[in-house]
Amino acid sequence: MSDFLEGFKIGHYTDATNRTGCTVVLPPEGNVASCDVRGSSPSSRELILLDTARRLTEVHAVLLTGGSAFGLAAADGVVAWLAERGIGYETRIARVPIVPAAVIFDLGAGNPDARPGPPEGRAACEAATSSDIATGPVGAGTGATVGKWGDFENAVAGGVGIGHAEAEGMTVAAIAVVNAVGDVIGADGRSIAGSSFDDGRIRAPRRPATDDAAPTNTVLTLLATHAQLDKREVNWLAGRGSDGVTNSVRPAHTRYDGDVCFAIAAPPSPGAAETNLDVLGVLATQAGANAVRDSVRSG
Repeated sequence: MSDFLEGFKIGHYTDATNRTGCTVVLPPEGNVASCDVRGSSPSSRELILLDTARRLTEVHAVLLTGGSAFGLAAADGVVAWLAERGIGYETRIARVPIVPAAVIFDLGAGNPDARPGPPEGRAACEAATSSDIATGPVGAGTGATVGKWGDFENAVAGGVGIGHAEAEGMTVAAIAVVNAVGDVIGADGRSIAGSSFDDGRIRAPRRPATDDAAPTNTVLTLLATHAQLDKREVNWLAGRGSDGVTNSVRPAHTRYDGDVCFAIAAPPSPGAAETNLDVLGVLATQAGANAVRDSVRSG
């Protein structure tokens, strides 16, 4: 169990029998959000709204889900849950919830016909909490695996992890759903989960990966902080979070991964430390890497 960041809530729906699930992040009002896409095989919903060229800045939830593209349907349940509570982008007609979503491919982990949908997205919202958040093989990470680069038969469980980094009065929190081709590696560069030798050295691939594996792996990360940032700065911060994946997964961001890193800057409290974007960038990389490593140490 872990706490995340003040003002943010996280909820899981877990189907342990069929080994799939979804995770929702509910941020504070007035946030600014963006994302960075490093993987070549992402499956997503409404990511284009987070591009710096788009006018919208605030999101009302972010969904991380299993079930591959089928799992994107769970976002409908999140949208309905938010709409019932009057949460959304204000238009002349109605409030429209903005819920970007991204998926991992977990269809081979359990029952491929069991996929998160609207009821499961709603259940994750109902379960959202600001403290004692479950990590490990839960939520979107229920069917996650890592270490498939060296030998697919020797893959080990991935999952959901939470990490933090602090300096100069600033904090960055990260949540990661880790379903990577590569091994998860420690700060010393040795494998802590995956197809490694007993002494922690990374195995070379035993056979070439094929295009059949292209959409079947992904690391999803979400960074959160309290800072007054514009959308371009939040987008840059998301890129530093992706660097955290680079530092903690080997190999990372391959042709067979759909890696996406979201970043959300919530309004700071009165009297908060002055924002130093360069320090926040370092913290984002550290928090992202810590979350990835926590995903295989939890549970």
